[in-house]
Amino acid sequence: MHRGLLGEIVRMAFDTLRSNTARSALTVLGVVIGITSIVGMTSLIRGFDQSLRDSIRQLGPDTIFVARFSAISVSSGKEFSELLKRPNLTVADARALENQAPSLRLVDLWLGNGGPPTEERMFYGDQRTKLLRVWGTSEKFADIGALKFETGRFFSATEVDRRRAVVVIGQTAADLLFPNVEAVGKVVRLGAHRYSVIGVLGPQPTVGGFNTGQDDVVIIPQTTYQKQFGIRAVEVGDRGEMRAILIAVVPRDDVKRDQAMRDIQEVMRIRHGLRLDEPDDFDLVTQDAILQVWDQISQATFLGLVVISSIALMVGGIGVMAIMMISVTERTREIGVRKALGARRQEILWQFLIEAVVLTSIGGALGIALGSAVGFLVHLVSGFPISLPWWSFALGIGFSASVGVFFGMAPAVKASRLDPIEALRYE
Repeated sequence: MHRGLLGEIVRMAFDTLRSNTARSALTVLGVVIGITSIVGMTSLIRGFDQSLRDSIRQLGPDTIFVARFSAISVSSGKEFSELLKRPNLTVADARALENQAPSLRLVDLWLGNGGPPTEERMFYGDQRTKLLRVWGTSEKFADIGALKFETGRFFSATEVDRRRAVVVIGQTAADLLFPNVEAVGKVVRLGAHRYSVIGVLGPQPTVGGFNTGQDDVVIIPQTTYQKQFGIRAVEVGDRGEMRAILIAVVPRDDVKRDQAMRDIQEVMRIRHGLRLDEPDDFDLVTQDAILQVWDQISQATFLGLVVISSIALMVGGIGVMAIMMISVTERTREIGVRKALGARRQEILWQFLIEAVVLTSIGGALGIALGSAVGFLVHLVSGFPISLPWWSFALGIGFSASVGVFFGMAPAVKASRLDPIEALRYE
């Protein structure tokens, strides 16, 4: 199509829309709602997605977690009742990995994690905290967990071996017990036992800006944890089972993660007495595996959003088609005059089709502006992270223009096929 003719058609489309402002506004309302929901929810989903990914990446790309079961097993379709039958991990499992898997550089026990949490209140003077999660770890936890300290330090191997009553507290305990004084060096009470505070963790990263209790934690040596909280099941040799155990391992620098995972699998299967035809009764969890599970969830969420938004767009598109049909009827004589003056069918078709596209694109632009405003408003009020990638704007304009093309085609074809003589006689 000639560029000058295209410009003329676009100007005519805008003139038509301006002459029917109220009707045009009602027509694009469904498009505006659909695009607003797409852009607004995309900004929130993308922001949450990026926040979650940043939090997961803090675990390190090579860290492998050995768990009784995890979201990976659940997402793969395994029955939850069957997962509950799996044996608990034990302290002896961690020791076996440390001694029998030469490909591992670090092996750490996380007692009180990976299952029902151990919770206690902490006291200092007449101050007390709410229930805090208590973790028992080795001195390697600081290396694996990439902890950020506000003050103090983590406990040493000697303090773990000698069951020292030392504790590293999170921000929640520090704020409640020591709002105006230095916490390091103070003696606190955790349940009925006294501990010396040797470190205060900085604020831990949140997911989506939500307070998920990420700072409601205190960490003590795993040997001290066993001494205070005891063995949670009957003892069978050295297999005293704790209530909640997670084993974190890091391969040696010269070993690939897949090789380390095969070594872990071999040691654990031998310890659990599994036959060759029996599946693993434990999970190996990596950063990539967690992200894959999240990708499945986020993709399903985004697909659901698109489906819901498409309903609003379809309603808006039907409105556009109805209004354009009325417009064709009202402008029958105009079409007849244009055809009598030499306008071709193709030009008439493009005129009405571009009017529909302009109409829905204006709705798309308004939807993008409103959707972005919704995202920023939620961020300002709640601190929820948002992300507005360029492709979300392109998606909004693309969807709205497509609605105009699809639902504007029938009125445009009808207009282009009008007989000029019959059109000129129309009253």
